[in-house]
Amino acid sequence: MSKKYYISTSIPYVNAAPHIGHALEFVQADVLARYHREKGDDVFFLTGTDENALKNVQAAEKAGVTTEKWVEEQAEIFKKLVKALSISNDDFIRTSVENRLKMGAEKLWLSCKDGDIYKKQYSGLFCVGCEEFKTAKDLVDEHCPDHLNQEIQKISEENYFFKLSNYQKQLEEIIESDQVKIIPETRKNEILSFIKSGLEDFSVSRSIERAKNWGIKVPKDETQIMYVWIDALSNYISALDYAENGEKFQKYWLNVDESNHLIGKNIIRFHAVYWLAFLLSAGIRLPSKILVHGFFNINGQKMSKSIGNVVDPLEVITKYGVDATRYFLLSEIPSGEDGDFSFEKFEARYNGNLANGLGNYTARVLTLAEKVGVLEEIKKESYISNAVEETINSVEDSIISFKLHEALFAIWKLITFGDKYINEHKPWETNDKTVIYNATYILENVAKLLKSFLPDSANKILDAIDNTNGKLVTKKIAPLFPRI
Repeated sequence: MSKKYYISTSIPYVNAAPHIGHALEFVQADVLARYHREKGDDVFFLTGTDENALKNVQAAEKAGVTTEKWVEEQAEIFKKLVKALSISNDDFIRTSVENRLKMGAEKLWLSCKDGDIYKKQYSGLFCVGCEEFKTAKDLVDEHCPDHLNQEIQKISEENYFFKLSNYQKQLEEIIESDQVKIIPETRKNEILSFIKSGLEDFSVSRSIERAKNWGIKVPKDETQIMYVWIDALSNYISALDYAENGEKFQKYWLNVDESNHLIGKNIIRFHAVYWLAFLLSAGIRLPSKILVHGFFNINGQKMSKSIGNVVDPLEVITKYGVDATRYFLLSEIPSGEDGDFSFEKFEARYNGNLANGLGNYTARVLTLAEKVGVLEEIKKESYISNAVEETINSVEDSIISFKLHEALFAIWKLITFGDKYINEHKPWETNDKTVIYNATYILENVAKLLKSFLPDSANKILDAIDNTNGKLVTKKIAPLFPRI
């Protein structure tokens, strides 16, 4: 039975060009969206860019251009990456220029329960890199551990605060009971530990001077700019016309069967604590799941602009192709954990799993099938059908549990099974149509399973196999993954 399914990525800052980690998140979300569409579900897939942060203003100043020009140019690069990766998103929201975002953020603010947002004088330590106030215990040698090359700002001003402490017990129950399910379990435990340590009210605005007059003004107070995370988080519902209580908001949020946020591990508190608290305060339905992915290291080192080891995903796609890039991103990093990127590892996996694996099996089968011509439908041996059925079930289980690397492993196991089957029966010597039919049946199912992961390659294979009216006709295709 089909259902309504909503999937969103986080929206990346545009203070710098996209890196390989952004590509990872786009592709993982795309797999989920494509998988649900293949099942016949009604899917809405959202991504976009976060453009109202102070770090974006600083990047523009450093480049010597206006903030408007900077965010416009950077947003276009992110859109280019989304297209280059064959991402099937239904919408792309930009937070600095879209009225639906501004109206949605304002409505969320005004919808919060009376007393949950209040104004007070505050002094604190602010990390521009995280766009977050820090406590002394969060710092390492008086620096944010994630932004060691940036000075912590000491801020003293009057801000609006959100009464997060009001929601401690409720949030703990929601996370513990899996009302909002956090995957993987390690991230759920991390959030529960954070909540149980005691939630403190936090600043949800900054002065217009400190924000350099960039961002969304607080409703009814022209002297304050909303904390960037409020307008950023509100994108998930603003893009659905929350401000107008629109049809998409009704369909894909209020009455959706499953709604998922896919995010990186560094922003889990914002999504699993702050965002849920805002929704509770405003009386809005909560999401179903928060899926948390890890990061890419580069040659064993943390990716860093200061080190100079940031990998441009557009260059990778240009050099190796979109499906090769998607395959490495999805297979290298266990969903929820960290992985490592190196061009040596990329090329080894390309040659081993794509050229010698999927590409070679496809070429073998289509070459054999072309030699014998039209194949009448043949009753398959049970162990062939069982291998395919087991793979289909394994892939489904892995995708549902957000173990995309395991889903790919299962598909490649079926490819290995098909190769072994051909080697054992040697149809190039016998022209045994039963063996060739079974090998083609395996290939066809491999391609169907790969449609969510490697859509371009999967469609090329499926276009080469015409299996209708009890007859199977194939044609040869150009090599999918020439060796490098």
